[in-house]
Amino acid sequence: NMATWMIDTFGNDDLREKYVPQLVTMENVASYCLTEPGAGSDAASLKTRAEKDGDHYLLNGAKAFISGGGVNEIYVVMARTDQGSKAGGISCFVVEKDTPGLSFGNQERKMGWHSQPTAAVLFDDCRVPASNMVGAPGDGFKIAMKGLDGGRLNIGACSLGGAQRCLDDAIAYVKERRQFGQRIADFQNTQFMLADMKTQLEAARALLYIAADKVSRETLDKTQWAAMAKLLSTETGSKVVNDALQLHGGYGFLMDFPVERFLRDLRVHEILEGTNQIMRFVIGRELVNE
Repeated sequence: NMATWMIDTFGNDDLREKYVPQLVTMENVASYCLTEPGAGSDAASLKTRAEKDGDHYLLNGAKAFISGGGVNEIYVVMARTDQGSKAGGISCFVVEKDTPGLSFGNQERKMGWHSQPTAAVLFDDCRVPASNMVGAPGDGFKIAMKGLDGGRLNIGACSLGGAQRCLDDAIAYVKERRQFGQRIADFQNTQFMLADMKTQLEAARALLYIAADKVSRETLDKTQWAAMAKLLSTETGSKVVNDALQLHGGYGFLMDFPVERFLRDLRVHEILEGTNQIMRFVIGRELVNE
């Protein structure tokens, strides 16, 4: 979704015509390649190089933790075209999976997200047509950061969806499970926990919708609101799922019940698309610089 948006928004007509139709139908799927082994939160320090060679660029370097790595057909890659500049020296390229010089690391063994492939993406004199540059030289970091506003909303929405599922499951479970001669649902402690979970979830969802509207309208404060929404949604999601597991008791710890998988899957949302510590930095920086 984010990679397709980048090509459609910043690519020229030829790039859009070549790649977007297959991406929007998901005949092909694209990966967003920004993070590197030594450049996570400090994305502008990335080392992957793109050196001009006639009507091509030669890409050399490595990307880490790439969703869809080794499986997806298209890779939207941020690479350094100007070694003398930091954020302003990064450009954006579309790289096809079968391009010579492109290879992939082993599939990562992860705590969660087992249904999704994740691998390093490696470039060794990977020869990419200059016409596959998205935007102008040096635009890559700006494109990457603009894409993150929507990406952060996406991750926040995933957290709230997972948490809603677990809240629904917890309500159904406590209505059936009996202890001390009555349903767990009839204990005031259970009802208070569910009340807090519901309230926190709806508050985070409301903030997410407000932020989504701002990003859609491209308001000046959209990045700050996207960061606030991602921060609150992911932390609320993890808390609600953890409380749902608690309400399941020992059964919640078993793989027979889905809640343990949601607990593992949602944990990484506080890291993806910018850690929640970076979200606090983005929010706070905007407050003191207004």
